Amino acid sequence: MQQKHFNKYKYLGLNISYYRKAKKLSQIKLAELINISRTHMSRIETADCAVSLDVIFDICDILEIPAEKLFEIRD
Repeated sequence: MQQKHFNKYKYLGLNISYYRKAKKLSQIKLAELINISRTHMSRIETADCAVSLDVIFDICDILEIPAEKLFEIRD
């Protein structure tokens, strides 16, 4: 991930965490449902790694939200 995009990844991770918790899913459960490790899920939510669109789309499918919800920047 390029450092210039860090804040975007941070908001992406925060939004994933928000919607995951709204669905009452743990990181472990969401990771299992999209077939990634819990560590990878944690790293996505904390903006510690880049994430593929395939994984983002899988997350959206499980959380039942449109992809644009994950890219909203809320103050």
